[in-house]
Amino acid sequence: MYGLTRAMLFTLAPEPAHRLGMSGLAALGKLPSLCQSMRERTLRQAPMDLSVELAGLRFAHPVALAAGLDKDAEAVDGLFACGFSAVEIGTVTPRPQPGNPKPRLFRLPEHRAVINRMGFNNHGAATAAGRLTGRAWKPGPLGVNIGKNKDTPIERAVDDYVACVDALAPLGDYVVVNASSPNTPGLRSLQEPEQLTALLGAVQERMAKVAPGTPLFLKIAPDLTPEAVDEVVDVALACGLSGLIATNTTITRPFEHAHAKEAGGLSGAPVRELSNAVIRRAYVRSRGTLPLIGVGGVFTAQDVYEKLRAGATVVQVYTGFIYEGPGMVGPLLRGLGALLARDGYTSVRDVVGVDAHAGLAAPTR
Repeated sequence: MYGLTRAMLFTLAPEPAHRLGMSGLAALGKLPSLCQSMRERTLRQAPMDLSVELAGLRFAHPVALAAGLDKDAEAVDGLFACGFSAVEIGTVTPRPQPGNPKPRLFRLPEHRAVINRMGFNNHGAATAAGRLTGRAWKPGPLGVNIGKNKDTPIERAVDDYVACVDALAPLGDYVVVNASSPNTPGLRSLQEPEQLTALLGAVQERMAKVAPGTPLFLKIAPDLTPEAVDEVVDVALACGLSGLIATNTTITRPFEHAHAKEAGGLSGAPVRELSNAVIRRAYVRSRGTLPLIGVGGVFTAQDVYEKLRAGATVVQVYTGFIYEGPGMVGPLLRGLGALLARDGYTSVRDVVGVDAHAGLAAPTR
């Protein structure tokens, strides 16, 4: 059924198709009994216990939804109905903003990829908070991904993140500082150690007041050099961060395509190896002590498995969901269970970081 629906959606331009899809998921979310039965049917497809724990949170399985799809928290219940173990909304900014001029979203189906330069288009923290307030169904962790408004000077970026914390941190199960989108000018400079330390410190101070104990993650870029990954990990450990999300979209273009020269972040299959390399590096640098959420190029159970083996405990989906649709989680769970059983594992937890362990014996510099 989704194959037919997708074929229809793909006859539309990407952004109208996205809006139509989100409207459908939002409508689904208004049918609680159907949402629950759909979710239960999907979770039953797991052939073994695939649950994991991360930063004190329990996930029914490792496959979660990344930020970017539901920027305004309008379809949270509909997305949980699809079977994701967790849903992350955003990126949300303090004030509403329209984002960058259109067109700003491009499909590259030959490469199973998307280029976007949306520019944190969203209705602002107050709107997202209003939708999250009073949610009755909470089948899994809800993440809140926060950023700064485009017109806020980079030297005042901390104020925007703190404002988002005030509005949204008490409503989420974890918070993500997005300092890695390529579509807000200057944002990635916040990943530099001095600025990053100041930003995370300010956010943590405010979270201790308004949402004590809520885990805080940092989302990083796939384009960091190995040495820069080390620096970010060191800052995260020094600040006592709950973990990293690796990675955001890339500004590289590893292929020729009519849309390749479009500005923006590339997501999907071409980012898979970049993301895996950052995950492995971060796992080794932290000696496995810093929890990692992996994202980038996840379409198959093998893709999930590779990220777990690289060092991620939870694996997020974004572009894969656009191409594979609401029915993708069940096959991922079946396939992941089969891969674990094939290799003699009885728990997801046993496979996390196994491909990075060789690097733990050697210094990373």
